[in-house]
Amino acid sequence: MTAQFKPSAEGTPPACLPARLHKPRLRRSEASEYLELRHGVTLAPATLAKLACRGGGPEFQHFNRSPLYPVTALDEWAIAKLGRPTVNTIKGP
Repeated sequence: MTAQFKPSAEGTPPACLPARLHKPRLRRSEASEYLELRHGVTLAPATLAKLACRGGGPEFQHFNRSPLYPVTALDEWAIAKLGRPTVNTIKGP
């Protein structure tokens, strides 16, 4: 089978998210909540802070001293980090 796998970004529909998460950029605590509600990825705000220092986390911007995470960057990062669906743990062709 040569079909290319493309991860689904379906998760929780944006309309079901709390109103406070309907912004183009989110603070770190809001980004943590957004990732859990939208993609089922549980990350503490402190973990996002560590990833911001060490690398490997979602892209963010600074507004003065506050890190702001664009929602599109959070979605792209979560989808890229999620592995492809599998039915077992055995690696095969």
